[in-house]
Amino acid sequence: MAEKYDVVVIGSGPAGYVCAIRAAQLGLKTACIEKWVDEKGKAKLGGTCLNVGCIPSKALLDSSYKYYEAKKHFDVHGITTGEVGIDVPAMIKRKDKIVGNLTQGVGGLFKANGVTLIQGTGTVLSGKQVNVTAADGSSQVLDTENVVIATGSVPVEIPPTPLNADIIVDSTGALEFQQVPARLGVIGAGVIGLELGSVWARLGAEVTVLEAQDRFLATADQQIAKDAAKIFKKQGLDIRLGARVTGSEVNGSEVTVKYIDQNGEEHSQIFDKLIVAVGRRPLTENLIAPDSGVNLDERGFIFVDEQCRTDVPGVFAIGDVVRGPMLAHKGSEEGVMVAELIAGQPAQVNYDLVPSVIYTHPEIAWVGKTEEEVKAGAEEYKVGTFPFAASGRAMASNDTDGFVKVIADKKTDRILGVHVIGPAAAELVQQGAIAMEFAASSEDLALTMFSHPTVSEALHEAALAVDGHAIHIANRKRK
Repeated sequence: MAEKYDVVVIGSGPAGYVCAIRAAQLGLKTACIEKWVDEKGKAKLGGTCLNVGCIPSKALLDSSYKYYEAKKHFDVHGITTGEVGIDVPAMIKRKDKIVGNLTQGVGGLFKANGVTLIQGTGTVLSGKQVNVTAADGSSQVLDTENVVIATGSVPVEIPPTPLNADIIVDSTGALEFQQVPARLGVIGAGVIGLELGSVWARLGAEVTVLEAQDRFLATADQQIAKDAAKIFKKQGLDIRLGARVTGSEVNGSEVTVKYIDQNGEEHSQIFDKLIVAVGRRPLTENLIAPDSGVNLDERGFIFVDEQCRTDVPGVFAIGDVVRGPMLAHKGSEEGVMVAELIAGQPAQVNYDLVPSVIYTHPEIAWVGKTEEEVKAGAEEYKVGTFPFAASGRAMASNDTDGFVKVIADKKTDRILGVHVIGPAAAELVQQGAIAMEFAASSEDLALTMFSHPTVSEALHEAALAVDGHAIHIANRKRK
């Protein structure tokens, strides 16, 4: 007789492995299915984030920034060096080692918490059963009280630029370059495109980013986006908005890309490498049996309610396969919520406070509403900003680009949004998220003591500036 579980999780990415661990912690008999294997045939845990996403891209971002600093900015600190070089294969090897350590760590956490790992491809059947097909073609059916679908997402491919292993790559391929391309094209000026473009631009590539939308970083606060566009231009990123790619042709070791600009004029440009970073799509093909009762929308996302329940009782879906931003931390929190709901505990994710981060330099991060969203909602509001150019700690670090922005309700003073471009933006926005989680007002932040000298004082000053009380900049006169 087949072994029966309380919870079977399909997928071991940040949503799936966190859900499985939390379920096991709550005393539920839990299995996690993973189809991805390494060259030795062992399960690759951690999903896109740990293997070919969040973690490896940050490793390359940090390595490339250290090189850029040494080459361009050490002299400001009085440091002199000889010719600074970059060993790209060594940089990639370091990235791979970090990935290996973390994915092995997930395996260790499964063992420590009693999660059963099952290698193979999971398919959701009717009656809350899951079929698992192993790499050798054999299969088994698991009986379970609850199924959690956490199969994640994959990069979107577009017909004008079919992937070519050597020249045209997606985000995964862009993490494996063994040398710096002289001319690099990036399709898509979103988070992935900007981060990967930044890595190779710092290392010496001439980078051109082609973005179909007319507005830069459309989901970010536009005051932040405009500052970011200026900074990236200064860094040498050539970002072309309203550029719709229509075709490509690989010739030997280069590719010619054709696109139409905002005025309808046709252009072509030659690159040594082309990264396609136009977004991601949910990985739901061949995942759900037609009679299972689980429904998808026209884009392949699984229909769920606010607590990630599908249309079938006992079947949940979390992470990139459901509505909302495709962010690892959002998926992880959904995983915790679902595990706790299955265990009979009350749980809910606060979808109003999902932080977003772009790990360029300077970092860009935000939580809550943008000024455009507040305006559209016809809410009366007030804004405080503070530039890092006036921060003593930022000056000491030679890192003064950008500013902090706090938006608050005019009547209640409750913080509606915190937006940062600058040093440690992700960490500062997290401070804002904590404050907002407790329904803080801008006055609450203004009355909080911040240590000196820190870059987080910029958040303090921006909160003070909401009511014209900033100390270290001249306050704007209120109407």
